[in-house]
Amino acid sequence: MAGSSKSKGAPRGRAKTWALRGLKIGLAAAVAGFLALVIAVVIAMQSLPNYDSLKSSPNGQMIRVHAADGSVIVSLGPSFGQWLSYDQIPEVMVDAMVSTEDRRFYLHPGVDPIGMARAAWVAVERRGTGRRWQGASTITQQVTRNIFLNNSYSFGRKIREMVLALALERKFSKRQILELYLNKVYFGGGAYGIDAASRKFFGHPATSLDLPEAAIIAGLVKAPSSYSPTADADAAIGRAGVVLDLMQENDAISASQRAGADLSSVKMAPEPPQNSVRYFTDWALPQLDLLIDEPNEPLEVYTTIDLGMQNAATSAIKANVPGGTQGALVSLDRDGAVRAMVGGLDYVTSNYNRATTATRQPGSAWKIFVYMAALEAGYTPDTGVTDEPVTINGWSPRNANGRFAGDIDVRTAFAYSINTVAAKLGVEVGFPTVADMARRFGVTTPVNTHPSMVLGTSDVRLIDMTRAAASIARKGIAVTPYGITKVTTADGRMLYQHQDDTSRVLVAPWVAAGMTDLMQTAVSTGTGKAAQIGRPVAGKTGTTSSNKDGYFLGFSSGITTGVWMGRDDAKTVGGLQGGRAPARAFADYMKVAVSKRPVEQFETQVTLPEWQLEPDDEAYYGSPDNGSGGVDSGMMVDENGLPVQQRQRPAPSGDEGDDQQLEVDPDDRPQPPRIDQQWIDNVLGRDHQRQQQQQPATRPSPNP
Repeated sequence: MAGSSKSKGAPRGRAKTWALRGLKIGLAAAVAGFLALVIAVVIAMQSLPNYDSLKSSPNGQMIRVHAADGSVIVSLGPSFGQWLSYDQIPEVMVDAMVSTEDRRFYLHPGVDPIGMARAAWVAVERRGTGRRWQGASTITQQVTRNIFLNNSYSFGRKIREMVLALALERKFSKRQILELYLNKVYFGGGAYGIDAASRKFFGHPATSLDLPEAAIIAGLVKAPSSYSPTADADAAIGRAGVVLDLMQENDAISASQRAGADLSSVKMAPEPPQNSVRYFTDWALPQLDLLIDEPNEPLEVYTTIDLGMQNAATSAIKANVPGGTQGALVSLDRDGAVRAMVGGLDYVTSNYNRATTATRQPGSAWKIFVYMAALEAGYTPDTGVTDEPVTINGWSPRNANGRFAGDIDVRTAFAYSINTVAAKLGVEVGFPTVADMARRFGVTTPVNTHPSMVLGTSDVRLIDMTRAAASIARKGIAVTPYGITKVTTADGRMLYQHQDDTSRVLVAPWVAAGMTDLMQTAVSTGTGKAAQIGRPVAGKTGTTSSNKDGYFLGFSSGITTGVWMGRDDAKTVGGLQGGRAPARAFADYMKVAVSKRPVEQFETQVTLPEWQLEPDDEAYYGSPDNGSGGVDSGMMVDENGLPVQQRQRPAPSGDEGDDQQLEVDPDDRPQPPRIDQQWIDNVLGRDHQRQQQQQPATRPSPNP
């Protein structure tokens, strides 16, 4: 029996021994692990950057684009909003975030043991399902993940996250960690931080967030895409209700505050338009690289686009463009501000900007450069011209109606877009001169100098042609299209502000006035009658061969607008003429664009330069007038320009008083000089030069 007891005690002793050994090994491993963790945390603390560096490390630049009225039309890039210090953040926002994301935030050292245990249990339950871990990350861990790590769910990344979280808590205060978190956490829609989220979803800074708004924002962190107010308002409000319940459970708000939080009363900011206005933003925003040098801070970009005019432009193009074709429109204010830009029928379908990128033939709209060159060369709207057959180097242009009008004036030739007259003017002023005029007025595409160029055979951009028309409307002063009025940082620091340049004069005012006269007639009685809007309009139609392109350029009341229509594949469009669909689209748009502007009459009557005026007879005949009064209306001078002595004579008998008239004695009147070599030498001073070179032996004989 004794042996049996002894044999049973041996295994128990060995088990106890192994248990003690295991305990010792476990304790040693725990101590070693703890020491390793301490060392890792210390090393991590030393490697952490300072607080200012953590604040200034965004993951991209946010750009908010504003329309002319200040409303936001599009937000691009990650939005970080304005950095708010802890004291600037509303208390309800802090409480909502802590209650929702980390209710024991103020108690744990950066890692929550209770949360880790719950995460371990969830991990065991979901083992093999491929579903993610949940419930382990504290706010501090989320900060380290957002700044230093990524969102992969590996065990190694989780260990690094915990080490960095412990180090972060040792180096920075809870308030600093909350400040980092609230300014960097992602809320969906490209918005990082509570200020960006507040501006995006509610249209105001985060400093004025109330309890319902704070609950909506706090509810986004769990699943930004699912609970976004702009994507699913009902889901966002439902999740915000859960946040409010958590805040009440965490004693962050009272029951009465919970009951008084009306989530249905929250006003969401309207989603900015994302269709035709994007043609404008795609054109304007690349210019930022030339205007400012700020690669990091969030930007507020204020533009010239008028949303009401933009909507009217989009509607006008869609309502008038022929089936199967595209349309484009550019509208400039008198200083070049782009008020509306349509690059195609639908941006979502095709983001190709036909207003600024496409190059197409302008047809007869090009004649504005031909006629301006002629006006500058001395023609006037009333100058007579002849519409007759003409051949230039084997090229014989024809008129659209196939007939010739005979003797007409320049105004009529332009109003009815007569090709033969344009060709003759091009020959007279020179095709290079016409090309130079186009270059002068802003055409940036290559310009040929073949005779047919007078009819618009060079490819151009719509925005360049509209710019040229705007410069005519501005009385010959250069207009440069621009879309950005100013750029500031999110806190209001000015980075750029547009300045209008009126220093470049392209043509004399009388040339621009004459061109305006011609363009006004084209709309009043000529090919552009469809563009009439009930107030003065000046414009020009353009139609290319085989009706591939239709153009209309015009201006009224300070707004200049260009319209193009055609197919992208440049195929013929039946009935597409500049005086039809493009002119009608122009009229539909301009009726809205100028409706709130006063009616402006054009200045087409200006004083011509002296070399164009007939000289007065008095310039050649009659008495001189030196403004000194007396006989012959002034003082008389001799051939050398010296005054002639005048003697006073008494007034005719019968006159009383001391008033006397000055009369030149006939003997004192200068006699016409003899124009000979000696007179020339005297005028040029050659006699004086000879006297200095010769001995004064003899005196020169007097003039005869």
